[in-house]
Amino acid sequence: MPLPEPFAARTLAHTRVLRFETYRREDGLWDVEGHLTDHSNHDVNLVWGGIRSRGDALHDMVIRLTVDDTLRIVDALAVSDMHPYPGICSRIEPDYKCLVGLTLARGFRKNVQELFGGVRGCTHLTEMLGNFPTAMIQAMASRRQHGDVKDKPPQLDRCHALDTRGEIVAQYYPRWAGDKNGKQES
Repeated sequence: MPLPEPFAARTLAHTRVLRFETYRREDGLWDVEGHLTDHSNHDVNLVWGGIRSRGDALHDMVIRLTVDDTLRIVDALAVSDMHPYPGICSRIEPDYKCLVGLTLARGFRKNVQELFGGVRGCTHLTEMLGNFPTAMIQAMASRRQHGDVKDKPPQLDRCHALDTRGEIVAQYYPRWAGDKNGKQES
């Protein structure tokens, strides 16, 4: 269902696009890539980077995380093709390699903030990382069979539709119905 028409006339000022793509690799690992672009609908005078013409990217950034089936990060790469401070913004890219060893499971966003919050990272790359867990879980969800899962599926109790006290879990994940602690109900 689309949004209702706005109440006032308006002019597009800025477009930010976030795109996530997940790939299953031949070696059994997964690559999940996040891509962020920002475009302004007018010329922008960047103090350090000069003029960016209308339609030219203000930001064009990609992060690739390689993860195993347990969601543990085994490789990380960040690249910024366009950013407002040439020669400065790209200096932080190698630091994102320290994501290796972390897991996209619970606690990932907190760990990212501890590592890259504020001046320790790039605001845009760090914000983008917050979407990686759900992008990866979404890609893996179709590969899992509800009845074959030994551990509580990570998506349960993460949104109102998948509340273990609710009707969706009772119908499609009956093994976990009523659970709040990662244990099966008897």
